[in-house]
Amino acid sequence: MSVGICARAFSTPCIHEHACVRCSLLRPDPAQRARLEEIRDNLEARIIEAKREGWLGEVEGLQVSYSGVNDKLAQIDTTLRRTTAATELGIPGFNAVSGRSSVP
Repeated sequence: MSVGICARAFSTPCIHEHACVRCSLLRPDPAQRARLEEIRDNLEARIIEAKREGWLGEVEGLQVSYSGVNDKLAQIDTTLRRTTAATELGIPGFNAVSGRSSVP
């Protein structure tokens, strides 16, 4: 798994046969964002080539993978936004709890 972690149960068959970007069980690693962008760009070029050559079945399969890569990139973006956003919990400071000032 070069772009993340597979959440599939251990020792169960994989119907995707290593086409992980199509799978909803792939948990993409944010450190692999550049690799996923590279895969997306490659798929885009292959879709253009397949359309030019008239390989309609190939176009459909590539578009499914292209959509999957975009979904994985969106998952990474959501994860990064969630981990960088601070949440104010409203916990009172020491002065508010103790009823006294820390200034002498």
